[in-house]
Amino acid sequence: MPGVGALSTQFKEDNELSLSTAAGIPAKAGAAAMTAQPTATSERLLAAVLKSLDDDKGEDIVQINLRGKSEMGDYMVIASGRSTRQVTAMAEKLADKIKQEFGIISKTEGKDTGDWVLIDTGDIIVHIFRPEVREFYQLEKMWQPGTATAV
Repeated sequence: MPGVGALSTQFKEDNELSLSTAAGIPAKAGAAAMTAQPTATSERLLAAVLKSLDDDKGEDIVQINLRGKSEMGDYMVIASGRSTRQVTAMAEKLADKIKQEFGIISKTEGKDTGDWVLIDTGDIIVHIFRPEVREFYQLEKMWQPGTATAV
């Protein structure tokens, strides 16, 4: 039977591992990242996201300020790629750039199909669509001011 010290050490290791692998948490910072002020980081991160999408010839790039609207993040960015190959490549390059420049391991969904890829950095949610899929879901209309419809 393990002693109390062994259980304490195991709990600490499990806690550090879970903190370091969550989406949007810098892998090297662990618990310290959760208490850091996100504002400056999210502004720098937003600029890097927008630049990366623009450099990769993303189309119709829209940024939406989520502060005061949602607790899921500070910003949402929506962009289109011309093909599944471009959408996937833009997403892979963006996730790699965020990891290299900010040390943030992003959670990515939808890369296998390339129709709609979601990248969650914690502070910024990025959606990259093929144009037809973006038109179908019209995600930005949900979040833009003045687009609410009466029921």
